[in-house]
Amino acid sequence: MVPDVSRGSRTIGLLHYLYRTSDIEAHIDPHLVAAYDPHLPDPGRDPNATFSELATDLDLWVDALGDEAPKKHVWHCPVRTAPGDRPLTDEEWATVARRVLNATGIAPDGDDQACRWIAVRHAPDHIHIVATLVRADRTRPRHHKDATRAQAECRKIEKEFGLRRLKEGDGTAAKRPTSAERRKAERIGQEATARELLREHVHQALAGAVDEVEFFERLAAEGVRVKKRVAPSDDVLGYSVAMVGDRNKAGEPVWFSGSKLAPDLSLPRIRKRFAAITDMPEPPAALERSGASAPVRARHFAAEATNSALASMTSGDDGTAAAQLIEVDEVIDALAQTSLGPTRAELREAAQHFERATRSHVRAEKEESYALRRVAHQIVHSGPALGRGQDGAATALVLDVLVLVVIAAARWHAARGHAQQAEAAQRTANHLRAAYQATAASPLAAMRAYGQRLPAQARRRHADTLHTALPHLADRLQAEPGWDALAAVLDQTDRAGHDTVALLTTAAAQRELNSADSLSDVLVWRLQRLGYITPPTTTRQPQHPRAAPAPVPAASVVAHQEVNRPRRR
Repeated sequence: MVPDVSRGSRTIGLLHYLYRTSDIEAHIDPHLVAAYDPHLPDPGRDPNATFSELATDLDLWVDALGDEAPKKHVWHCPVRTAPGDRPLTDEEWATVARRVLNATGIAPDGDDQACRWIAVRHAPDHIHIVATLVRADRTRPRHHKDATRAQAECRKIEKEFGLRRLKEGDGTAAKRPTSAERRKAERIGQEATARELLREHVHQALAGAVDEVEFFERLAAEGVRVKKRVAPSDDVLGYSVAMVGDRNKAGEPVWFSGSKLAPDLSLPRIRKRFAAITDMPEPPAALERSGASAPVRARHFAAEATNSALASMTSGDDGTAAAQLIEVDEVIDALAQTSLGPTRAELREAAQHFERATRSHVRAEKEESYALRRVAHQIVHSGPALGRGQDGAATALVLDVLVLVVIAAARWHAARGHAQQAEAAQRTANHLRAAYQATAASPLAAMRAYGQRLPAQARRRHADTLHTALPHLADRLQAEPGWDALAAVLDQTDRAGHDTVALLTTAAAQRELNSADSLSDVLVWRLQRLGYITPPTTTRQPQHPRAAPAPVPAASVVAHQEVNRPRRR
């Protein structure tokens, strides 16, 4: 159950919105479920009641103060149940409204001088509580930390009403869009509010940017209006952004400073990311010599650096882990910008969720470790991955590692009591899995087809390799549907001159395998990654006899096998 406290200045304007049904499909049967006066006329039920009369009634004590009345005297708090919760009755919603008003100090139980208020229901899953912030004795209500107190009361109501238990916040979340911002987005048919869209644009522009110049250039390239706050010395002190076409009633652009979008998007916080970026590590030389396309090389570099980040996440150093979370977020953003189709959609969702997982009260330290920032930079500047051939295999490879990193992040947050961040990381993992499945299906199918067409002699040799390297897992691996794809990768690594027993042993030892849905798929991607960064043991053709594999389409298999390149002579 989510309460969302905001303040406004026009009671009548808010009432018109709450009762409007003509152009808002979600508004159904608007009516009062509770009010400070149970006999108050309801415009949703009484044809003789008017909005102006209701607004005048609510504003009575405000108007009595005249010029001394508060400018923003309208207290507004939508309260919404979580998706999947049972519908509450009007009587239950009335109870919710009274409890929230009591907890926040707007209308304490038994206080006959309390503020005037109403609760309107116009949809099955939420109500809007509206109060005017002047009491009958002409004083202001004592509603300090009302949003926090409303959240705490809703946690109690969830438990008592048998609703989904949401996570406790810690004050590090980005500022939520106001009700007015959401109404505006609904009115113009926008997928999200301007605040949310701008936050996404800023994160994307920041992903892998090497300095302020690139950051601001990428913002402008995305069609975002940028306004810099400049000191008399010409030093840039801050910045604000606005969506093109988003204007207020006066026709002026609606600006949001970086800090208003999220705590970590202020210019001083952004500059900390750039502080030591000049010494970022370069990709391994083997990647540059591979002959693969730039997007493929960038994704293999990402897989290697992300795998190293996974070790850092479990090292026990909280400051390092917090810094790695920020960098992982940039990698996800970079992949989202350079992917296509369903993979792009899932990665955008993943990036939006993981942004919450990067913020906690743990201070990010050791920020000289910028391997993942380099990765994000390379992914963005290498251009889009088409999602098929080597591009698809390389994207699936990095997503396979990212899922593990994000699960580790969820466990890290959960162990420290960061409930919202842990949940955000879990949701990120779900979207990354979906992106992986959308991306990996084609290359895995090609590898399985390749493995199925290997001669029997070659398949027996690879089975022997499996029994030598992993005797305790060999039978299970050969029984999996993914065995054909694993045989294909073993064949390719063998042909490239690698010691396949040693490579397979290393791949299996990197992390535990028992929790994997498909051991063979995990080993396929680990071998793919190791094949890039491990030099072949020999440049000569293997001495053992073998029959050539049956012909296979180069586009469907060879392009998916990063180690299947001409042998050195």
